[in-house]
Amino acid sequence: MRRIPLFVLALAVGGLISGCSTIYRSPSVTAGVSDSGKVRVVPVTPETVMVANRAPYAPKTLPSVFRTSAGSGAGTSQRGLGPLPDAPSTQDGSRSGLQLDPPPDVTPGPYTIGTGDVLVLSTPSTQGTAGELSGLLAAQNSRNGYTVQDDGAINIPDVGRVRLEGLTVDEAEAVLFQRLVENQIDPTFSLEIAEFNARRVSVGGAVGQPGVQHITLTQLTLGEALSAAGSVKVSDIDNSSVRVYRNGQMYQIPLEDLYARPDLQNLTLIADDSVFVDTDYDLDRAERYFAQQIQLRETVLEGRQTALQELSTAVTLRRDELNERRKTFLQTIELDAVDRDYVYLSGEVRNQGRYALPFERTATLADALFDTGGGIAKKTGDASEVYVLRASEDIREFGAVTAWHLDIRNAAHLTLAARFELRRNDIIFIAENPVTRWGRTIDQITPSLITAPIVAVGS
Repeated sequence: MRRIPLFVLALAVGGLISGCSTIYRSPSVTAGVSDSGKVRVVPVTPETVMVANRAPYAPKTLPSVFRTSAGSGAGTSQRGLGPLPDAPSTQDGSRSGLQLDPPPDVTPGPYTIGTGDVLVLSTPSTQGTAGELSGLLAAQNSRNGYTVQDDGAINIPDVGRVRLEGLTVDEAEAVLFQRLVENQIDPTFSLEIAEFNARRVSVGGAVGQPGVQHITLTQLTLGEALSAAGSVKVSDIDNSSVRVYRNGQMYQIPLEDLYARPDLQNLTLIADDSVFVDTDYDLDRAERYFAQQIQLRETVLEGRQTALQELSTAVTLRRDELNERRKTFLQTIELDAVDRDYVYLSGEVRNQGRYALPFERTATLADALFDTGGGIAKKTGDASEVYVLRASEDIREFGAVTAWHLDIRNAAHLTLAARFELRRNDIIFIAENPVTRWGRTIDQITPSLITAPIVAVGS
């Protein structure tokens, strides 16, 4: 076996070492100015984190379909037939259903003339005065009656129509006096209301003579109206009441209270009041009524059930449509057909690649290192050389790069990584440790050391 001279081996090793820069060159971050632009290395500290986070960035937003609800049953209560009416008295032989709710006492004020009232003009019964009034009053009659028509006026011969509706007697006399003077007629007269037909109160139910009571110049009280209608005809006071309907509102006075309290009997009635004495204790009528209420409730429930089914079907269809649109969007993400923002992981990371920035929020350096399994490679990475490379968007600094340098040999500095916000197209770079760099150099030199002597001997 032929031995290789020692000096040949030494020459081969020396030549390889001297040219090792062409065999392996380790990537690194170096501050300074090069052909590609200026590189600034900035240590990551609590203060510089705030500076880095000031870089403008608007995260991508999810489509509106992800914020749209399929609906709910909030409007169900407004569907169907609506609420049921209040049930009447159960007629159980007690006063539990008869509550005292009298109408408020009112002061109607002086009587005002209304449609249907009959007015009488009285003049002195002298021949001269009758002649002067001419067509206004008959020559042989000192009293003429005039009915207030639908338009609120009376028609007086030689004077014309005079509107008196809504006026008191005194106000009406003043108007007539002025009209007579204007027509050069002796204004000696008096005005009376012969028939009160405009203001009425109806009285019905269990009374002797149901009908209409007229309100005159004096006020009409509840007791007077009932008395004029033949009084109340009841067999059971405990279960009877007087109901007063006024302006769409119903008031109730139990008969027991009405007879016991004079102030209730003296309640003033006003025009268009309706008084009804309810004393009918009819079990058959009550049974029919409640059967109707039960049927109405069943109808309401059926209507609401149908509405709920319609609403449920509409919500299901809407939900399916939204889910399909969301699924389609997720599929486009899988096909990389959606415009996304990325950062890139390079150097001594476990998995080199890109990390998609999330929708509608910012991500941090810690998110990119730990969420994707792209953290520092334990055996080869240098924990003191973690960089976030960010190119300047200022046209005046075209090509400038800021290298945010984080040293996490002290694990407490990882809190800075959790606060450092990433931006679109950031590059996360982790340098190799010195041992790894030397080992990789040796790995490339060793095959050359073996083959170089062989080449030398063969030559």
